[in-house]
Amino acid sequence: MEVKIGVRQVSRELVLESSQSPEAVAALVNEAVKADNGVLTLVDDKGRQVIMPIASLAYVEIAATTTRRVGFGAV
Repeated sequence: MEVKIGVRQVSRELVLESSQSPEAVAALVNEAVKADNGVLTLVDDKGRQVIMPIASLAYVEIAATTTRRVGFGAV
């Protein structure tokens, strides 16, 4: 699953591939936002951690995994 994280006052977004479910990622974001000085911590497919203070968080976009099509097939 792809997760895009927008950072305040930064033109580019962070993009990571995660094996967690969309519900699990949403729960982590909600938990971090509820804390006074919350920190969002996500782990990607390769085991790397992304740690971001909520004060810098602009948005989180959670996209479902889609299978990539190969070839020239008609839709």
